[in-house]
Amino acid sequence: MTLLPPTHPVALWIQAARPKTLWAAFAPVLIGTAMAHADGGFHAAAAAAALAFALLIQIGTNFCNDYCDFVKGADTEERQGPVRVTQAGLIPARTVLAATILTYGAALLVSGFLIYRGGWPMVWLGAVCVAAGALYTAGPCPLGYLGLGDVFVLVFFGPVAVAGTYYVQAQHLDWAPVIAGLAPGLLSVAILTVNNLRDREQDAKAGKRTLAVRFGVRFARLEYIGCLAGALAVPVILVACTRAHAWSLVVLALIPIAVPAVRTVLTRTDAASLNPMLGGTARLLLLYSILFAMGWVIS
Repeated sequence: MTLLPPTHPVALWIQAARPKTLWAAFAPVLIGTAMAHADGGFHAAAAAAALAFALLIQIGTNFCNDYCDFVKGADTEERQGPVRVTQAGLIPARTVLAATILTYGAALLVSGFLIYRGGWPMVWLGAVCVAAGALYTAGPCPLGYLGLGDVFVLVFFGPVAVAGTYYVQAQHLDWAPVIAGLAPGLLSVAILTVNNLRDREQDAKAGKRTLAVRFGVRFARLEYIGCLAGALAVPVILVACTRAHAWSLVVLALIPIAVPAVRTVLTRTDAASLNPMLGGTARLLLLYSILFAMGWVIS
């Protein structure tokens, strides 16, 4: 089987969707589903709908980011990260904008089943998720340009996604999925932190006031370490509070895997070193979610 050439339209749209970032959408749904299963509330169709909704929101946000960062001047020929299709002229800007709208529209269609399962709370949640995804880089006061992107990622790829997934399956809300959601949220923030650390100089020129721009390299490094440490502390807190699910502590086995990433972030700021850390941290998020889900279900 031959791979598609890089300039093939399908390959370009896959690139625009940023597949390496999609683990941030998959991980909280997996955790929420595992917790619902452990409580006897697993619902396959609701889990599938929650995953589809999360992926569509993530892809739509990636398309929107690609378009808006180009229009606002944050993505230029000086970009050090992976190629962005709008900035590189690979897909016309108006086409990327149209794809953004269509993807968010598809997410809203999927949310119909989630509303059927979860009632009116899911109407508001779906609307807020779409609005927050778009306003991350769009509008006169985009969250990412104000330094609020980290909060957005923590909340929506963390407690909101995990608790929402749990709710549409179990049809009630418990405190444990909210706390558990902090872990994928923090690890998603860690991915964003690497991105912002790499892009801090270009972002500053474009007026994109990320936390790495506002508070500097040292803060970004401490934020990265804090996110990883906080995620690893979550199952410890849950086990201590519930006096159950001890096998979820298996995620602590990821500490040796995280050490090289921490070392790189602490010592390097160049794109050649940090770009691999984006994928590495995303893989860490995936491994965390798999280990936590397995541990929670079997214990």
